[in-house]
Amino acid sequence: MARRQERPAGSGRWLPWLGLALLPLAVPPAAAPGGCPSACYCVATPELVQCRYERLEEPPKELPTTVHNLSIAGSNLSVLHRAAFAARPLPDLRLLRLRHDNIQIIEDMALQGLPALRTLDLSHNPLLSVAAGAFAGVPLLHTLQLNQALLAAPLEEQLALALRNISLRRLELAGNSLRALPAALLPAGLEELDLRNNSLQRLTAAELRSLEAPGLQGLRLTLGANPLSCDCALRPFLTWLRAAAARVPDARSLRCAGPLPLRGAALLRLRPEGLACTAAEGGEPGQLETASYVFFGIVLALIGIVFLMVLYLNRRGIKRWLHNLREACRDQMEGYHYRYEQDADPRRTSAIGTPGL
Repeated sequence: MARRQERPAGSGRWLPWLGLALLPLAVPPAAAPGGCPSACYCVATPELVQCRYERLEEPPKELPTTVHNLSIAGSNLSVLHRAAFAARPLPDLRLLRLRHDNIQIIEDMALQGLPALRTLDLSHNPLLSVAAGAFAGVPLLHTLQLNQALLAAPLEEQLALALRNISLRRLELAGNSLRALPAALLPAGLEELDLRNNSLQRLTAAELRSLEAPGLQGLRLTLGANPLSCDCALRPFLTWLRAAAARVPDARSLRCAGPLPLRGAALLRLRPEGLACTAAEGGEPGQLETASYVFFGIVLALIGIVFLMVLYLNRRGIKRWLHNLREACRDQMEGYHYRYEQDADPRRTSAIGTPGL
């Protein structure tokens, strides 16, 4: 009779438990509502979705309905068509970043279906056209970022129409080579305006008056990294800045880019009356120029005083030197006088005329 092979005691007890432990690996996890797009990845939870450098030509349609923050960067969206994000309702989307996506055209109602959107970032896109109703359908939008997005075409008038029906609180226009304050883009109620790294040399008196319009009296400006020209034309802005420095958070860091004598000087250390005005600007010399002349006069006076002191301390030596000089001149003159008398003697003249005698 064949002998039955013995199994170690208790060897079959853990097999059912092993099967239960491996069971979750065989069953796919429950997908979040809408799932995570194949061209993107969800960070931690489906509430944060990032799609980077996937060369998308349109926003992904299989976004999770619970997404709060959506970032699409490095794609080729080119045109944001009407209802570009309405393929699946996104009622909780609050932050939408569309950076470096080659967006050139934004059509009417492009953001339809995003009722909770509060922040829209369109920075680093070569915008060419913005429809008047581009931002319709996002009543809660309060932050718009357009940094380095207005370099391809002048869009001030188009943007002014697109922004008239929304209540913006913050507008970012950094790095757009702006040469003047875009007053048309300042809706009533705007609280923060970022104008850093532009080409502003000053804010004119008319532009400063626009900042005091109803609804803009509490507007805060950031103006760092602008080539401010500290000349006569800066006086109105400097006067305003000294009186309303609280409205410019980076006021202490503002520096002069010119003219050369003031390059690098802090604006708040200057006085408006100290900025020089040339004759061509129709002004009188500023206090700085007058102070330069006064300083130059003081230096000359000090040099004169030092020279007089040297003369006084060496008066005896100078007197001796003058006496010696006078004696030397006298001796020289006497020599000339003696030779003149010798040449004028008639006896010497007749002796020279008769050499044979």
